[in-house]
Amino acid sequence: MLLAGCSGSKGLSLGDFTPEPAPAASVEMAGRWMVSAPDAPPCGMTFSGDTAKGEGKISPEGGCPGQFYKSRGWALVQDTLVIKDHTGDALVSLTLQGDRFVGTAPGGIPITLSR
Repeated sequence: MLLAGCSGSKGLSLGDFTPEPAPAASVEMAGRWMVSAPDAPPCGMTFSGDTAKGEGKISPEGGCPGQFYKSRGWALVQDTLVIKDHTGDALVSLTLQGDRFVGTAPGGIPITLSR
């Protein structure tokens, strides 16, 4: 009912709403991390940026599994790390578990990011 008055060409829609990001996790992202996947050699990735701001850049080393060689940026909101490619599209979302991040890359490949 309340949102019915919000429709119209000059009103805001729910699609215009951008929530404020939640605070980043307490893990420091800057530095070298290793990406591991089954049946693939580990790949080093150097993260830079400010964990307090929740985003930064990635410099992948050679031999990264899957599409991780395209990694150029990261965003961290609470316990979820999103690794982005050169266009800003998400390559994978990983969840903080202890001192590492885990998730599943496209194609169902389990991924671990650790120091």
